[in-house]
Amino acid sequence: MNDTRIGTVERAFQLAREGACLSVSDIRERLSAEGYESVFSHLNGMSIRQQLATALKARGVTGPIDSDDD
Repeated sequence: MNDTRIGTVERAFQLAREGACLSVSDIRERLSAEGYESVFSHLNGMSIRQQLATALKARGVTGPIDSDDD
């Protein structure tokens, strides 16, 4: 069977642009719940976190968007 699920980073940006997630931590939790593996590793870099935060802000999300707590 061919696994055609999109990659972790691509799915993270989908969630940032159109999902119910309100922070990078929310995106990580959602990806984990969807069965993606090594989510923290994929989304741990400062650049990717900033890009996701920018996508969340563009969607109108306010408040603490990025967190290094996880």
